[in-house]
Amino acid sequence: MRIGASLPVRELGDDLGAIKDFAQAAEALGYTHLRVPDQVLRKGNKHLHEPMMLLAWVAAVTETIELVPSVIVLPSRQTALFAKQAAALDRLSGGRLRLGVGVGGSADVYAALGQDFGSRGRRCDEQLELLKRLWTEETVDYQGRWDRVSGAGINPLPVQRPIPVWIGGRGTPGPAVTRRIGAHANGWFVLCSPEDFPAVKGAIDDAAVKAGRNPATIGTEAGVAVVGPRQAEWRDRVAGWRQIGLTHLCLRTLSGGLTSNQHISTLKTAAEEVPGGLQSTS
Repeated sequence: MRIGASLPVRELGDDLGAIKDFAQAAEALGYTHLRVPDQVLRKGNKHLHEPMMLLAWVAAVTETIELVPSVIVLPSRQTALFAKQAAALDRLSGGRLRLGVGVGGSADVYAALGQDFGSRGRRCDEQLELLKRLWTEETVDYQGRWDRVSGAGINPLPVQRPIPVWIGGRGTPGPAVTRRIGAHANGWFVLCSPEDFPAVKGAIDDAAVKAGRNPATIGTEAGVAVVGPRQAEWRDRVAGWRQIGLTHLCLRTLSGGLTSNQHISTLKTAAEEVPGGLQSTS
């Protein structure tokens, strides 16, 4: 199980030095990846940097850690432009991008970005098809309902061809998201409970088989908070997810009122105390 960390950008705010220190500390401690959320518009005064831009900056101050925006609200963005941005980030980081996508739930954000909220699921399916082609083919001819590319492509192509795409959503995924994961995704972000996981995974596996794919190639990642209301049980939760057999896990130092230095010290303590060890391959 690969264990990464959530980059606490909401709490570190505009302190770029603290963000850099956290990213470098996570890499030095042996965490395998950093996750960053996406929200273009928000109400309130909390900072939230645009994830692709932020991760390009993080890529320049790190060397090996995987970069995971999770999740980009894909249908709110222009497909070809986003394909270009993702390819650039993958190249700038030396092939370290693992792209999380979802459809979001804010009609206001879609309206502000000039996109249709009602068709977001269907458009996401089309986008996933086109993205893979744009990341692997020098010249693309594609005629979809929302996107059309005629004899053109992006240059340079990404290091990873295609860039791995993981899908996330809220709670237990419904039939449309289940089918989308089975048909298109390299993995999915687990937001259901451990008790519900077998049934959800079974539905995704069935969808993968129907799409002609091997379910064993689809990864799984859950998140565990190491501070806050469930702090006392985080080790048990990690051990439980490891026993279930997840491929990835993300530890979070969020929502505990920590200072920037405390985020790093908590990250270090978690690395030392994680059940099975941070570097375990099981």
